[in-house]
Amino acid sequence: MATLRAMASERFRALLATQTDGPTERALVELTLDDLPSDGVLLEVTHSSVNYKDGLATTKDGKVARISPLIPGVDMAGVVLADGTDEFPIGTEVIAHGYYLGTARFGGFAQRARVPAEWLVPLPASLSAHDAMAIGTAGFTAALSLITLEEFGVTPEGGPMLVTGATGGVGSTAVNIAAARGFDVIASSGKPAAADFLTELGASQVIERSELSEEGRVLQTMNYGSAIDCVGGVTLANVLARLRYGGAVAASGNTGGVAVPTTVMPFILRGVSLLGIDSAATPSARRRMVWERLATDLRPSSLALIGTELGLDALPDTLDAILRGEAIGRSVVDLSR
Repeated sequence: MATLRAMASERFRALLATQTDGPTERALVELTLDDLPSDGVLLEVTHSSVNYKDGLATTKDGKVARISPLIPGVDMAGVVLADGTDEFPIGTEVIAHGYYLGTARFGGFAQRARVPAEWLVPLPASLSAHDAMAIGTAGFTAALSLITLEEFGVTPEGGPMLVTGATGGVGSTAVNIAAARGFDVIASSGKPAAADFLTELGASQVIERSELSEEGRVLQTMNYGSAIDCVGGVTLANVLARLRYGGAVAASGNTGGVAVPTTVMPFILRGVSLLGIDSAATPSARRRMVWERLATDLRPSSLALIGTELGLDALPDTLDAILRGEAIGRSVVDLSR
């Protein structure tokens, strides 16, 4: 307790987003432990990462932030400093992501955080905190999508796997880990200059996003055995229309919109399946299983290629870039910088 009292007066850096009558104000500030929630395990956050949801949390129109002021950041990796538990004693390296972090509870864009113990996952021994955040929520979602498809019975022999939004965090990781599992991966992207990046990740072919972004017939030529869709909207409708008989798509994104203009025809005439992927509320046991897979057989082979590193000072510009659709791969935040 004496140690915790001593830490209480220490100041730490954080990015704070505050809702106003005008645009949301974002500022790098210094806080104390008294500014954090009173419950949970106290962490020294060493690394975080930047997700599209983090960008939305710093804009009023994003409709993601549930409190103000808010420390965004749906991902964090760090070390238990105080208020540990039997499973997570002081000094334990942990990961936390999803749930209400960075939306209704202070998140990972700060050097300190308090997180409910049941939201924590032990950092796998073969992953560094940096590597875990290069994977982050996006990589977790990609792995969860692939695992769900494989559990459904999808195999490389069923035909090419389409990955939409392939240059984003989920998409780029999905391309990499699906190719490593033996799938013939077709990557869809609106960034022609990123074709070499996607090929290096493992895509056998890169198609232009516009091929899927215009509303078309509900049944089209059956090109793909399966898909990981990170976009939603019209794109998802076209993915469903192009799946082979009995194919399946794991859907996790809505950057292309929440309305999917399709009918029951792909489902009742071709037997396709739509598998929903929610990474935020994944039960703890399954969450831990996915991270163990990400540390072993689903470990991305191109972490250095996928994840670039930045400090807190670069966060505002990076959040703007991800909202403009300019981000490629993953951005890891080193909280010591």
